[in-house]
Amino acid sequence: MATTTNLNIRIDRELKKRAEFFFNELGLNMSSAFNIFVRQSLREGKIPFELSVDTDPFYSEQNQAVLRRSIQQLNEGKVITKTLDELRAMEE
Repeated sequence: MATTTNLNIRIDRELKKRAEFFFNELGLNMSSAFNIFVRQSLREGKIPFELSVDTDPFYSEQNQAVLRRSIQQLNEGKVITKTLDELRAMEE
């Protein structure tokens, strides 16, 4: 049998709670889940999933600026309201 050792890692408390719930649903504990991750990483010779700096375009700085302006306009009362029928009439 392999000799085991302890490993201490730091993780956000809420993230840990969510992960424990998720892994429990799979019949795993955190230790087993981490061991699966490490073994798969070594087997593939890489992180076993894609890592990317590409983020959802919703969170792009340009889109966030548009959202901030829209919220500011809403807070200032600069809002135009149209019914669905009025919007459809504009398409014609």
